[in-house]
Amino acid sequence: TPWKDRQRLAFRIGSVFGQKSQLWLHLPPVDTFNLLARIYELDWSEYLKRRAELVELFELEEIMHIPARKLSLGQRMRCEIAASLLHRPEILFLDEPTIGLDPVAKGAIRDLIRRANREEGVTVFLTSHDAGDIEHLCKRVVIINQGQVILDGSVSALKRDYMPERQIDLKLGAPVTGELRLPGVRELKATAYGLKLAVDTRVSPIEATVAHLLREYPVQDIAITMPPMEQVIAAIYQGKGVAGCTARS
Repeated sequence: TPWKDRQRLAFRIGSVFGQKSQLWLHLPPVDTFNLLARIYELDWSEYLKRRAELVELFELEEIMHIPARKLSLGQRMRCEIAASLLHRPEILFLDEPTIGLDPVAKGAIRDLIRRANREEGVTVFLTSHDAGDIEHLCKRVVIINQGQVILDGSVSALKRDYMPERQIDLKLGAPVTGELRLPGVRELKATAYGLKLAVDTRVSPIEATVAHLLREYPVQDIAITMPPMEQVIAAIYQGKGVAGCTARS
Protein backbone atom coordinates (compact mmCIF):
# COMPACT_ATOMS: atom_id res chain seq x y z
CA THR A 1 0.00 0.00 0.00
CA PRO A 2 1.26 3.52 -0.82
CA TRP A 3 1.31 4.83 2.76
CA LYS A 4 3.73 2.11 3.81
CA ASP A 5 6.17 3.26 1.09
CA ARG A 6 5.57 6.95 1.70
CA GLN A 7 9.24 7.93 1.93
CA ARG A 8 10.31 5.95 -1.12
CA LEU A 9 7.41 7.23 -3.21
CA ALA A 10 8.12 10.82 -2.16
CA PHE A 11 11.33 10.66 -4.18
CA ARG A 12 9.22 10.06 -7.30
CA ILE A 13 6.75 12.89 -6.68
CA GLY A 14 7.00 16.66 -7.01
CA SER A 15 4.45 19.14 -5.69
CA VAL A 16 3.66 22.84 -5.83
CA PHE A 17 1.01 24.55 -3.71
CA GLY A 18 -0.06 27.98 -4.88
CA GLN A 19 -0.74 29.21 -1.35
CA LYS A 20 2.06 27.39 0.48
CA SER A 21 5.63 28.08 -0.56
CA GLN A 22 8.52 25.64 -0.30
CA LEU A 23 10.96 28.53 -0.76
CA TRP A 24 12.61 30.00 2.32
CA LEU A 25 11.45 33.60 1.96
CA HIS A 26 14.51 35.19 3.57
CA LEU A 27 16.92 33.11 1.48
CA PRO A 28 17.64 33.25 -2.26
CA PRO A 29 16.21 30.41 -4.37
CA VAL A 30 19.67 28.91 -4.88
CA ASP A 31 19.86 28.13 -1.14
CA THR A 32 16.46 26.43 -1.18
CA PHE A 33 17.52 24.43 -4.23
CA ASN A 34 20.71 23.34 -2.43
CA LEU A 35 18.71 22.29 0.62
CA LEU A 36 16.28 20.27 -1.50
CA ALA A 37 19.21 18.54 -3.18
CA ARG A 38 20.34 17.34 0.26
CA ILE A 39 16.83 16.29 1.25
CA TYR A 40 16.44 14.23 -1.92
CA GLU A 41 19.96 12.81 -1.51
CA LEU A 42 21.05 13.90 -4.98
CA ASP A 43 24.57 13.37 -6.24
CA TRP A 44 26.08 16.86 -6.04
CA SER A 45 27.62 16.97 -9.51
CA GLU A 46 24.39 15.63 -11.03
CA TYR A 47 22.42 18.13 -9.01
CA LEU A 48 24.48 21.08 -10.26
CA LYS A 49 23.95 19.92 -13.83
CA ARG A 50 20.23 19.50 -13.22
CA ARG A 51 19.97 22.90 -11.55
CA ALA A 52 21.66 24.55 -14.52
CA GLU A 53 19.16 22.90 -16.88
CA LEU A 54 16.19 24.16 -14.88
CA VAL A 55 17.64 27.64 -14.42
CA GLU A 56 17.92 27.90 -18.19
CA LEU A 57 14.50 26.37 -18.88
CA PHE A 58 12.70 28.59 -16.37
CA GLU A 59 14.88 31.68 -17.03
CA LEU A 60 15.95 32.03 -13.39
CA GLU A 61 19.55 33.16 -13.80
CA GLU A 62 18.92 36.78 -12.78
CA ILE A 63 16.87 35.94 -9.67
CA MET A 64 18.64 32.90 -8.19
CA HIS A 65 20.59 35.02 -5.68
CA ILE A 66 17.80 37.42 -4.69
CA PRO A 67 15.92 36.70 -1.43
CA ALA A 68 12.61 35.05 -2.29
CA ARG A 69 10.64 37.69 -0.37
CA LYS A 70 11.81 40.31 -2.89
CA LEU A 71 10.63 38.36 -5.93
CA SER A 72 7.32 38.91 -7.66
CA LEU A 73 4.63 36.25 -7.32
CA GLY A 74 5.26 35.09 -10.88
CA GLN A 75 9.02 34.83 -10.29
CA ARG A 76 8.47 32.85 -7.10
CA MET A 77 6.11 30.46 -8.86
CA ARG A 78 8.71 29.81 -11.57
CA CYS A 79 11.18 28.98 -8.81
CA GLU A 80 8.62 26.77 -7.05
CA ILE A 81 7.99 24.65 -10.14
CA ALA A 82 11.69 24.40 -10.96
CA ALA A 83 12.43 23.33 -7.37
CA SER A 84 9.78 20.62 -7.57
CA LEU A 85 11.52 19.17 -10.65
CA LEU A 86 15.06 19.05 -9.22
CA HIS A 87 14.89 15.34 -8.34
CA ARG A 88 13.32 14.37 -11.70
CA PRO A 89 9.92 13.27 -10.36
CA GLU A 90 7.67 11.04 -12.42
CA ILE A 91 4.53 12.81 -11.20
CA LEU A 92 4.02 16.50 -10.48
CA PHE A 93 1.08 17.67 -8.36
CA LEU A 94 0.15 21.32 -8.91
CA ASP A 95 -2.40 22.97 -6.64
CA GLU A 96 -3.59 26.38 -7.90
CA PRO A 97 -0.25 27.20 -9.59
CA THR A 98 -1.53 30.43 -11.15
CA ILE A 99 -3.52 31.80 -8.22
CA GLY A 100 -3.13 35.57 -7.86
CA LEU A 101 -1.09 35.98 -11.04
CA ASP A 102 -1.74 38.58 -13.71
CA PRO A 103 -2.63 37.36 -17.24
CA VAL A 104 0.95 37.69 -18.54
CA ALA A 105 2.43 35.74 -15.62
CA LYS A 106 -0.31 33.11 -15.93
CA GLY A 107 0.55 32.59 -19.57
CA ALA A 108 4.24 32.21 -18.74
CA ILE A 109 3.58 29.66 -15.98
CA ARG A 110 1.23 27.65 -18.19
CA ASP A 111 3.86 27.55 -20.92
CA LEU A 112 6.49 26.30 -18.46
CA ILE A 113 4.16 23.56 -17.20
CA ARG A 114 3.51 22.45 -20.78
CA ARG A 115 7.25 22.37 -21.48
CA ALA A 116 7.93 20.36 -18.33
CA ASN A 117 5.31 17.83 -19.40
CA ARG A 118 6.57 17.69 -22.98
CA GLU A 119 10.33 17.86 -22.46
CA GLU A 120 10.66 16.17 -19.06
CA GLY A 121 7.97 13.55 -19.62
CA VAL A 122 6.38 14.39 -16.26
CA THR A 123 2.78 13.39 -15.61
CA VAL A 124 1.01 16.49 -14.26
CA PHE A 125 -1.98 16.46 -11.91
CA LEU A 126 -3.46 19.95 -11.78
CA THR A 127 -6.11 21.17 -9.34
CA SER A 128 -7.48 24.62 -10.06
CA HIS A 129 -10.55 26.81 -9.80
CA ASP A 130 -9.24 28.73 -12.80
CA ALA A 131 -10.95 27.19 -15.82
CA GLY A 132 -8.32 28.80 -18.04
CA ASP A 133 -5.67 26.54 -16.49
CA ILE A 134 -7.72 23.49 -17.40
CA GLU A 135 -8.46 24.70 -20.91
CA HIS A 136 -4.85 25.57 -21.73
CA LEU A 137 -3.04 22.71 -19.99
CA CYS A 138 -5.19 19.60 -19.68
CA LYS A 139 -6.24 16.84 -22.02
CA ARG A 140 -8.34 15.09 -19.39
CA VAL A 141 -10.45 16.71 -16.70
CA VAL A 142 -12.15 15.37 -13.57
CA ILE A 143 -14.87 17.56 -12.04
CA ILE A 144 -15.58 17.14 -8.33
CA ASN A 145 -18.62 18.44 -6.47
CA GLN A 146 -18.86 18.10 -2.68
CA GLY A 147 -16.18 15.42 -2.65
CA GLN A 148 -17.80 13.32 -5.39
CA VAL A 149 -16.53 12.82 -8.95
CA ILE A 150 -19.39 13.99 -11.15
CA LEU A 151 -17.60 13.86 -14.49
CA ASP A 152 -14.45 12.35 -15.97
CA GLY A 153 -13.55 12.94 -19.61
CA SER A 154 -11.47 14.82 -22.13
CA VAL A 155 -11.53 18.61 -22.36
CA SER A 156 -12.58 18.43 -26.01
CA ALA A 157 -15.46 16.08 -25.12
CA LEU A 158 -16.64 18.49 -22.43
CA LYS A 159 -16.98 21.29 -24.92
CA ARG A 160 -18.48 19.10 -27.60
CA ASP A 161 -21.04 17.28 -25.47
CA TYR A 162 -21.98 19.75 -22.76
CA MET A 163 -22.02 22.97 -24.75
CA PRO A 164 -22.97 22.04 -28.31
CA GLU A 165 -23.59 25.67 -29.31
CA ARG A 166 -21.00 27.40 -31.49
CA GLN A 167 -20.77 31.04 -32.50
CA ILE A 168 -20.09 32.04 -36.10
CA ASP A 169 -18.94 35.55 -37.00
CA LEU A 170 -19.14 36.53 -40.66
CA LYS A 171 -17.53 39.49 -42.41
CA LEU A 172 -19.41 40.16 -45.62
CA GLY A 173 -18.20 41.70 -48.86
CA ALA A 174 -21.55 43.30 -49.66
CA PRO A 175 -24.72 44.24 -47.76
CA VAL A 176 -27.36 41.53 -47.50
CA THR A 177 -31.04 41.68 -46.69
CA GLY A 178 -33.56 39.11 -45.67
CA GLU A 179 -33.86 36.78 -42.72
CA LEU A 180 -31.62 33.76 -42.30
CA ARG A 181 -33.70 30.64 -41.85
CA LEU A 182 -31.76 27.56 -40.85
CA PRO A 183 -32.86 25.02 -38.21
CA GLY A 184 -30.83 25.35 -35.02
CA VAL A 185 -29.35 28.72 -36.05
CA ARG A 186 -30.11 31.98 -34.21
CA GLU A 187 -29.13 35.44 -35.34
CA LEU A 188 -27.35 37.27 -32.52
CA LYS A 189 -26.37 40.44 -34.34
CA ALA A 190 -26.62 41.75 -37.88
CA THR A 191 -25.01 44.76 -39.54
CA ALA A 192 -24.71 45.78 -43.17
CA TYR A 193 -21.40 43.96 -43.55
CA GLY A 194 -21.47 41.51 -40.66
CA LEU A 195 -23.44 38.69 -39.14
CA LYS A 196 -23.10 36.93 -35.78
CA LEU A 197 -24.88 33.60 -35.35
CA ALA A 198 -25.39 30.98 -32.65
CA VAL A 199 -25.51 27.41 -33.97
CA ASP A 200 -26.86 24.40 -32.09
CA THR A 201 -24.69 21.66 -33.58
CA ARG A 202 -27.12 18.97 -32.40
CA VAL A 203 -29.66 20.36 -34.86
CA SER A 204 -27.47 21.86 -37.57
CA PRO A 205 -23.96 20.36 -38.00
CA ILE A 206 -21.35 23.08 -38.18
CA GLU A 207 -20.01 21.82 -41.54
CA ALA A 208 -23.44 22.02 -43.17
CA THR A 209 -24.11 25.44 -41.67
CA VAL A 210 -20.81 26.86 -42.90
CA ALA A 211 -21.32 25.36 -46.36
CA HIS A 212 -24.75 27.02 -46.59
CA LEU A 213 -23.40 30.40 -45.48
CA LEU A 214 -20.53 30.31 -47.96
CA ARG A 215 -22.94 29.38 -50.72
CA GLU A 216 -25.60 31.99 -49.95
CA TYR A 217 -23.58 34.98 -48.67
CA PRO A 218 -20.63 37.04 -50.00
CA VAL A 219 -18.37 35.91 -47.16
CA GLN A 220 -14.96 37.60 -46.89
CA ASP A 221 -14.00 36.16 -43.51
CA ILE A 222 -15.45 33.64 -41.08
CA ALA A 223 -14.63 32.78 -37.46
CA ILE A 224 -16.04 29.88 -35.43
CA THR A 225 -15.65 29.96 -31.66
CA MET A 226 -16.46 27.52 -28.86
CA PRO A 227 -17.83 28.53 -25.46
CA PRO A 228 -15.25 29.35 -22.77
CA MET A 229 -14.46 26.61 -20.26
CA GLU A 230 -16.12 28.57 -17.43
CA GLN A 231 -19.40 28.38 -19.32
CA VAL A 232 -18.96 24.65 -19.96
CA ILE A 233 -18.32 23.86 -16.29
CA ALA A 234 -21.24 26.04 -15.19
CA ALA A 235 -23.50 24.12 -17.58
CA ILE A 236 -22.34 20.81 -16.09
CA TYR A 237 -23.08 21.92 -12.52
CA GLN A 238 -26.48 23.17 -13.66
CA GLY A 239 -27.26 19.82 -15.26
CA LYS A 240 -27.34 21.09 -18.84
CA GLY A 241 -25.85 19.56 -21.95
CA VAL A 242 -25.72 16.09 -23.43
CA ALA A 243 -24.14 13.21 -21.54
CA GLY A 244 -21.12 12.33 -23.62
CA CYS A 245 -18.44 11.84 -20.99
CA THR A 246 -18.37 9.51 -18.03
CA ALA A 247 -20.62 11.23 -15.50
CA ARG A 248 -21.31 10.05 -11.98
CA SER A 249 -23.79 11.01 -9.32
